[in-house]
Amino acid sequence: MKKQQSFKQRENMTMYMFTIPAIILFSMFVIVPFVRGIFLSATNWNGYSQHYKIVGLKNYGRLFTDQNVWRALINTLIYGCGSTLLQNVFGLLFALYLNKKFAGRTFGRTVIYLPVMIAPLIMGYVMYFFFTLGGAMNDIRSLFNQAPLDWLADGKRGVIIMTLINSWQFVGISMVIYLAGLQSIPDMYYEAAEIDGFSGWRLFTNITFPLLSPALTSSIVINLIGGLKLFDVIMALTKGGPGYDSHSLSTLINRTYFGSENGGYAAAIGLFAFLLIGLISYFATDKLTKYQEAQS
Repeated sequence: MKKQQSFKQRENMTMYMFTIPAIILFSMFVIVPFVRGIFLSATNWNGYSQHYKIVGLKNYGRLFTDQNVWRALINTLIYGCGSTLLQNVFGLLFALYLNKKFAGRTFGRTVIYLPVMIAPLIMGYVMYFFFTLGGAMNDIRSLFNQAPLDWLADGKRGVIIMTLINSWQFVGISMVIYLAGLQSIPDMYYEAAEIDGFSGWRLFTNITFPLLSPALTSSIVINLIGGLKLFDVIMALTKGGPGYDSHSLSTLINRTYFGSENGGYAAAIGLFAFLLIGLISYFATDKLTKYQEAQS
């Protein structure tokens, strides 16, 4: 008996030993930089110099009066919530359609998922040639005798365009998640519901949607986090312009650090963005988990 316990203890110790490299790497590339960032957010570091002063909470106080931060915060919420809404609505619609048995459904799934495989920065540069003054969108306008339009010259229009681009590129992720959820629903539920006279919309609201709650939770949280930290497409299309009108918090950090050479303030914005995304993701996960438990 003691030999068995000793062997089990050695086996457990061996398993713990395998986690040490992962813990070291995680500490080196996540924990240490994060703690360092918290420290730098309390300084006036310019991002390059070896000399800086401790300024306490001055950078955080500046956050609440900086109109550029507030504008970027609103844009970030639009990017995150807008993309999440569109990706989940259209992802679910695509999944419902492509879950049916018909010729070409595999091709349809491939076409919808294909943009996910393109790097977001490359996608942004591709889309730039659609919305620039000499781009495809103005070629379409010229067919209707409309004057060329500088689509990205207006910040509000740019935010909407980039939300749509991000939604279109990653709608395939939601589609795949919902397809997996649909295929895990036993046919016997539908057969029993049809015997009771359910069909069409009633089948969806009473059987399909409640049983898709685990997929719904996963899809919303993944898309929400991705949208709230949107960076690549913005940098490719507008770089946050005109002015600061289309910045997200992620691109504003880049602009503050490299453009304004204010590393301490950039670190404060970064920590603020981290807390914002963490809190929104936590509350979204909590509400969705409670909904999922209510449906089970």
